[in-house]
Amino acid sequence: MIDSLLNIDQQLFSLINQGLANDLFDWLLPHVRNKYTWIPLYLFLIFVLIRRYGTRSWIYVLFAICTVFVADTISSKLIKKTVERPRPCHVVDQHPETIVRVSCGGGYSFTSSHATNHFAVAWYFLLIPVFSRRRWQVLFLIWASMICLAQVYVGVHYPFDVLVGGILGSFIGYFINRIARRFMHEKDLA
Repeated sequence: MIDSLLNIDQQLFSLINQGLANDLFDWLLPHVRNKYTWIPLYLFLIFVLIRRYGTRSWIYVLFAICTVFVADTISSKLIKKTVERPRPCHVVDQHPETIVRVSCGGGYSFTSSHATNHFAVAWYFLLIPVFSRRRWQVLFLIWASMICLAQVYVGVHYPFDVLVGGILGSFIGYFINRIARRFMHEKDLA
């Protein structure tokens, strides 16, 4: 069973990493996965929170920071160090067809901290009432999904790494949002 799942994971990795190869993605996706690319977005989100909630916006900002901390700690410190799955870019000798488009970096592959962190942030923000319109929600989920796709495309994660990371991050973002909304005394949407 596990061997079958790993085989499917490897096939999906090859499909994305080599099968989608093109000049546009080679240029764009390394930027999409770069955390510094999104600083203007984070500043914009803080601006929207301040504009809507005034001095109480610090509660949502503080819990957003907590969301990233919890997501990253669980993914990087707990799961990765327990599972110890090598990154695809670390085993290129076993799969020489792998295209590594960025620095491989250290650490392990499962779960993807990029996926965990960005899905946690996406779910955290899309459940804040000021971002509750459907278009915001769709944009947050597309944003996190593009980062996940980029992680596989550049050769640093397998698809199951980002899938499980995304699911884990979604739960973390959801639960921390619920805690933040209690502090804000916001009425639940669900």
